[in-house]
Amino acid sequence: MTIATLFITLLICMLIGMPIAIALGFSSVLTILLFSNDSLASIALKLYESTSEHYTLLAIPFFILSSAFLSTGGVARRIIDFAMDSVGHIRGGLAMASVMACMLFAAVSGSSPATVAAIGSIVIVGMVRAGYPEKFAAGVITTSGTLGILIPPSIVMLVYAAATEVSAARMFMAGLIPGLMMGGMLMLAIYVVARIKNLPSRPFPGVKALSISSAKALGGLALIIIVLGSIYGGVASPTEAAAVACVYAYFIAVFGYRDIGPLKNVSWRNHQESLITASGRNILLMLLAVIKTPVDKDIRHVVRDGAKVSIMLLFIIANAMLFAHVLTTERIPHIIAEAIVNLGLPPWGFLIIVNLLLLAAGNFMEPSAILLIMAPILFPIATQLGIDPIHLGIIMVVNMEIGMLTPPVGLNLFVTAGITGKSMGWVIQSCLPWLVLLLIFLMLITYVPQISLFLPEYIDKLNGY
Repeated sequence: MTIATLFITLLICMLIGMPIAIALGFSSVLTILLFSNDSLASIALKLYESTSEHYTLLAIPFFILSSAFLSTGGVARRIIDFAMDSVGHIRGGLAMASVMACMLFAAVSGSSPATVAAIGSIVIVGMVRAGYPEKFAAGVITTSGTLGILIPPSIVMLVYAAATEVSAARMFMAGLIPGLMMGGMLMLAIYVVARIKNLPSRPFPGVKALSISSAKALGGLALIIIVLGSIYGGVASPTEAAAVACVYAYFIAVFGYRDIGPLKNVSWRNHQESLITASGRNILLMLLAVIKTPVDKDIRHVVRDGAKVSIMLLFIIANAMLFAHVLTTERIPHIIAEAIVNLGLPPWGFLIIVNLLLLAAGNFMEPSAILLIMAPILFPIATQLGIDPIHLGIIMVVNMEIGMLTPPVGLNLFVTAGITGKSMGWVIQSCLPWLVLLLIFLMLITYVPQISLFLPEYIDKLNGY
């Protein structure tokens, strides 16, 4: 009766259009009031503990804010220029460069919709002008944008780590090779299609132009080295690396590229000359301009947007943690786990059920909410069947990628529709061929666990574990 009340209430709330966070909280509170001995005070305490006790969750606001600074600044444009100069001369190279740009931006943003918005708003128009079909361009960008939650650092991986208490650093390690593999599969498919359809390419710009574009993009790409290098090297935890990334993104956007803030209209040459020739009064005015940067209109706008996204996501997490608390106290995951184990289901059969369940859920729910609901249920079953928790996490993340492309709640579909001005149906059609490729990739990730586990196991071996 407890299980039925919890899940039926949640389903009804979602069907009537209630926000997922409210639906999770309401169904949990109703179940506690009807069937549990917990008091209302314990509910408030659990909501507080859900976001204060999980140290890993502190990384989420930092990564969101760093992504906001890099998306608002010109990092995306410089990454695109570098990708175009690198592979744009290959047949279909413009589309391949778009995938490469998405991979690089994914490694500095951690968000799939942010990757589509930052890269797609620039390259879709450019691909169409170069002679690519608009539907092809939209499909490539919408699909490549899903790499934002697979290539580390990933906000979705942090949510899984918080829900299951596995190592966030190991999740980041496990996502790197699958992310590169998926990007390589997309680029290979583009090359084959480009040869068949004779899609255009651009001439190689020369080593000098490539060197210049890579130097300009280096400021943003250095964030990849800072975050992943510090985590993989054991220097910092994901939360500490996220905090450093946030500060670095602020300085590179405001003082490095100067795309936002009070110095955005000051060139380096003029800046240097004014420092050399200016009087003491002018130097003081320049220092005051730097000091007032934190309250600059552009900075306030970026911080406000980052705060909105962080609050929304953390509110969902808090209610989902309350939902998971009800599941745990009522032993619902253990009951389901025992029932499935007693069926004698082999690990490969269980993974088929997991994929079907997550693919269905991805049509109707946001990725973080799915992970927070399903991970506490699937985690103990996978453990009993001998499935590595890190491998399960990557399987769930890849399913969430596919959910980004499936209606009616596919977030990437909405972003691309907004960029192109086309209908949702048109965007869905543009993604269908690439969706098949993602399903093939999901099968590889599901049944070849070493794709996910090789890097974390290798780093553990290097560290002597």
